[in-house]
Amino acid sequence: MLLQPEHHQQPFPFFFVQTAFSEAQCAALLQLFLQNHAWQHQDGVFYRCSLCDVTAAIPATFQAEILNRMREITGLPLVDRMLVTVQRMLPGHAIGIHSDRPLLGYEIARLVVQLNKQWQPEHGGVLQLFSSPQGEAVVSVNPEYNQAVGFLLHADSYHAVTEVSQQRQSVVFNFWHMANTPELAAHVEALFANLHFSEFPAALNPIASAAESSLSEELTYRAGTAAIALHRWGYDAATIVTGYQHSAGLSSCNTSDAETYAAVLLADWVANLYRDSFDLIRWNHLQNALAGMAMFPRLMPTWQLCLPEWKSLLRS
Repeated sequence: MLLQPEHHQQPFPFFFVQTAFSEAQCAALLQLFLQNHAWQHQDGVFYRCSLCDVTAAIPATFQAEILNRMREITGLPLVDRMLVTVQRMLPGHAIGIHSDRPLLGYEIARLVVQLNKQWQPEHGGVLQLFSSPQGEAVVSVNPEYNQAVGFLLHADSYHAVTEVSQQRQSVVFNFWHMANTPELAAHVEALFANLHFSEFPAALNPIASAAESSLSEELTYRAGTAAIALHRWGYDAATIVTGYQHSAGLSSCNTSDAETYAAVLLADWVANLYRDSFDLIRWNHLQNALAGMAMFPRLMPTWQLCLPEWKSLLRS
């Protein structure tokens, strides 16, 4: 299964597998297209295809094999969660350029397996990878039978599918990073529920007002969100001000107080996650910065979800 993946770095990290599954496994996947599923039909200008969630129809053992193999190929700490959809494109359907960046609680990796026998170039349905939404395709992958493409989702993972003239069938497997689960999403959304910057302590008001006159609204809003996290975790005004200044880029948090340091970095992370998307590089930096540090009680619920211990997840 998924043997001999060919890894590529341009236009973004992805891998290609010439023969993804056994014939028996392909036959089982093809049967999913013949069943009476509740198809969701997308017929917009940008996105034209039909999708159906078939996760429950995929045997648990098969799911486990794919998940373990994807962990090996990507090197990512993927949790025991998977969403499998069948995708059908009919003549005239196409999918425009998009990146599917992993927003809060969204998947981090995707595996697309093609199931199109007797595909010919004139049939279209070519998966294209781009370095930007305005440029030309850097890589084109034909939708040939039992071939697979896997890639990480991030802000610049731009891809599209050309218009088809014959029916195109693919199965898409989606995987979650251990630090961006739906459970974390629910926690972060609850943390920032009914967000009002009137919660700021008085000491922060002049600093925030000055920042808003010189910095972008996006930056000051994110800094304000980090400050709200610190406030709702019960930190004092001085820590909240430090967190705001750190997230706004006005100053770095270089305190010798371990809890303040951890709280400010964690607040900055959840604010970015809430306002933007999951960034694997930023998460790795956070993990390294807080490595070996004991969790502080008031931060523990958020810390455990943002920086879970992988071995404990594997044992659960």
